[in-house]
Amino acid sequence: MNTTPTPGPLAGLKVIEICTTIAGPACTRLLGDFGADVIKIEPPEGDPVRQMGQHVGDVSLYAASILRNKRSVALDLKTPGGRELAFQLIARADILVENNRPGVLERLGLGYEALSVRNPGLVMVRISGYGQTGPYAERPGYGAICEAVGGVRHMTGDPDRPPARVALATTDYLSSVYAAFGAMAAIHARASTGKGQVVDVALYEAAFTQMEPIVPAHEKLGVVPMREGSNLPSMAPNSSYPTRDGGWVLIAANSQPTWRRLVALMRQPELLTDPRFETIQARGRPENMMAIDALIADWTRQHDAEPLEALLREGEVPTTRVYTIADIYADPHFRARDMLQAVPHPVLGHTTQSGVVPRLSATPGGIRHTGPDLGADTGAVLAEDLGLSTERIAELAAAGAIRLPAGP
Repeated sequence: MNTTPTPGPLAGLKVIEICTTIAGPACTRLLGDFGADVIKIEPPEGDPVRQMGQHVGDVSLYAASILRNKRSVALDLKTPGGRELAFQLIARADILVENNRPGVLERLGLGYEALSVRNPGLVMVRISGYGQTGPYAERPGYGAICEAVGGVRHMTGDPDRPPARVALATTDYLSSVYAAFGAMAAIHARASTGKGQVVDVALYEAAFTQMEPIVPAHEKLGVVPMREGSNLPSMAPNSSYPTRDGGWVLIAANSQPTWRRLVALMRQPELLTDPRFETIQARGRPENMMAIDALIADWTRQHDAEPLEALLREGEVPTTRVYTIADIYADPHFRARDMLQAVPHPVLGHTTQSGVVPRLSATPGGIRHTGPDLGADTGAVLAEDLGLSTERIAELAAAGAIRLPAGP
């Protein structure tokens, strides 16, 4: 099994998670991968992420991965007892990560002002659709919605079709990385100030950061770019091209030397003197991009994907087949870099999960265990972290403040 037993560079940091679905849990999964002790506080019915994705029987494969390296404590924050337990756990923590709508934790008595009185060094990471302030703060915001507000959806897809979406939670995962970076920046600042702070991460702003080159161009030139499909704006050829066997090959022949090598492979030397394609700037004009893509597609359709990829690589033209997940499982590079890790699972034997990113040479992260069952660690955390007796834990369970795992 490709698991790493080392404690990781964030060992010693205690993180409390009060999050659901993707952006928040992905942030704490990243912290947990690098050794932080992550305690996930879930409602008695569990995080909805446990119902997402594919299942084997009752086992959520997504939860096994995104909840890995965490301990699960099931508390009912609607009860006074559940809220008091959460307060006590947060009082002992370095970082709290939450992705509720602004104001929810304040109504539960778990806002930053109340928490920081007891724990002035607390770093509170708040992930929401539109941030903690501003006229849209109260709006519910999911990744797809915030992509649209941030301008990203307008740029996604083909120009002759409605805006498309990527069939992955890209904005949630990008936001989770910003959130983890913000948490580490705040922890670093705490080392000199002794004080914690709030890290405010808005999904629409994380999406908007991808618009970096477009922002100044609109202000200075009035540019409102349209969707480019699979092309790289103002750069050609750089797109996905169909192959004879129904696959796709991405070719990136941006520079003049690479363009000349591609033309040599195509055996169409006349393209080098065609004024539409002579320079990078000429090839980047929309009408010329369409023409060059059509010519290359006519050529690629004469070849199967794998031999074409080999031909292009031999000719020193940057290329790859467009991988499916099946291609990834068969690829030696993913295996060599431990990006497909077999993680032990108590029911399934193991699940294969994506590896740890980024990789540190001296203090790498690792996968210590799979995502736990709902409330699997409730009793242990309350006893070990808060020092509660078995009798008190039983009383809290009877009152509905906590949920203990079912017996064998």
